[in-house]
Amino acid sequence: MNSSYWIETLGCPKNKVDSEKLEGRLASQGLVSAESAGAADVIVVNTCSFIEAARVESIEAVLDLVEVKKRGAKVVVTGCMAERYGEELAEALPEADLVVGFGKDLLDYSPPGPAMIPVKISGRLNTDRGVRDFDLLNLPRPKISSSWAYLKIAEGCDRACGFCAIPSFRGKQQSRPIDSILEEALGLDVREVVLIAQDLASYGTDIYGQKRLVDLVGRLSEHLDRVRLFYIYPSELTGALIEAIAATGVPYFDLSLQHSSRQLLRRMRRWGNGERFIDKIGTIRAIEPKAVFRSSFIIGYPGETEEDHDDLLRFIEAAQLDWAGFFTFSDEDGTYANSLDGKVERSLMLERLAEVSELQEAITQKKRVDVIGTKVNALVDESGVARSYREAPEIDGIIKIDAEIPSGGFVDLVISGSEGPDLYGELAG
Repeated sequence: MNSSYWIETLGCPKNKVDSEKLEGRLASQGLVSAESAGAADVIVVNTCSFIEAARVESIEAVLDLVEVKKRGAKVVVTGCMAERYGEELAEALPEADLVVGFGKDLLDYSPPGPAMIPVKISGRLNTDRGVRDFDLLNLPRPKISSSWAYLKIAEGCDRACGFCAIPSFRGKQQSRPIDSILEEALGLDVREVVLIAQDLASYGTDIYGQKRLVDLVGRLSEHLDRVRLFYIYPSELTGALIEAIAATGVPYFDLSLQHSSRQLLRRMRRWGNGERFIDKIGTIRAIEPKAVFRSSFIIGYPGETEEDHDDLLRFIEAAQLDWAGFFTFSDEDGTYANSLDGKVERSLMLERLAEVSELQEAITQKKRVDVIGTKVNALVDESGVARSYREAPEIDGIIKIDAEIPSGGFVDLVISGSEGPDLYGELAG
């Protein structure tokens, strides 16, 4: 009887793709998917290390899974925490049987079948980032059952944003060839792909010597119903890229803004300010009036003053974004921000977070109400749940529909009502 696995994924969409590729590798090594974590011989925890809250969640997940594992099962910790902290994590988490970084085999595999997972000795293990058993980015990926999928087109990042530690453990940008991405996209057999990377708009610079995201989007759009893009730096949003996104029929612009205050953005080692961002958004709306916008913002970055916060409030009111996420600053070891003065008290961060969140929630609700009575083309993700181009999977609202409508295809709906971030839709006559 084949050994079985269970993968628990924490963190961002990029981690979800990594887990799917790890699943494919485990299956190629003879393992089968378990019905639950408690039934698995191998429990893999793909951790997140972006901010402190994510690390706490990852550790709690490991400890919870240790409690439910069956006798003789092994718990393997991989992902960003394992890569970032290596031996330190192994020593601090003796409950885990193995801590292993990116591109390292989770199994001590010898044909004809998988052997027992090796257990670390005295908390020490080999996490040499220069030595990989496989290239995680370019691993084959199993077909998935969903109507949509994330598609990771590059790994790593060449930027040096003040608050971000990702380049220190994900490395320099590594883009995948266009043909490789297209092959994976077609093999997934989905109606919508969501392109993801640490720095999406810089795709191709490392292997082609120039940015090739426009070319990639065009190639994918020839074969797929929907191509959606996540995480675009505003400085990289050229006229050609705006036109390419609009041409996909999914004019959804996920802009990585982080703040609007010029002085604070400089301390973040970021480009732009609120005025430039408003101009960029206005340019997009002039080209595509139906464009939808999402962004994320950091509250309480070192040096943030009341004037900076007021600037952000004015920007949110002026920009009228459809969706926005707000996050309190996390002080990460090894980042530029970690050395800055002007730390903001946690209580003040939370006050500012509540204020800006309340403002955005009102804007989002009005945006949703404005859609009532219109006709939209929507992808049915699952029973009772659909999305138009306005809603990205997993992070935005949904369109609630009749549960009898078959999933996996597109339908024309008339929006009949709204409830918070969600809409109600009825089949168009």
